[in-house]
Amino acid sequence: MEARVKAGLWVSMATRMSDIAGRPAAVLRKGDPDAGGILCVLLGRGEAVVLAQVRDAEGRSAWMRGTGPAPVPEPDAEAYIARQVARDPDLWVVEFEAPDFLPPFEGKII
Repeated sequence: MEARVKAGLWVSMATRMSDIAGRPAAVLRKGDPDAGGILCVLLGRGEAVVLAQVRDAEGRSAWMRGTGPAPVPEPDAEAYIARQVARDPDLWVVEFEAPDFLPPFEGKII
């Protein structure tokens, strides 16, 4: 099992990487700074993909396409985020400009 990075630190790193790459990023919702889960919203062309932080079978960090395999309209993504936040008030929500729907950070997507 790999070491876990605090959520607040990971969010700072991801937003900085995105800004360096010329892709604006914004923290829409702050969650628990130590152990909060993270939702990443990838925005492009009026649609969005929401990636939810998960662990794979070996306990390694990975990302799951919470809104499905294809981009969805932004209101559908917002509804998904609202449902997840209602279930877990410690969630972080980070938004990235991503016209190609690719995250600005490295990570396994399952």
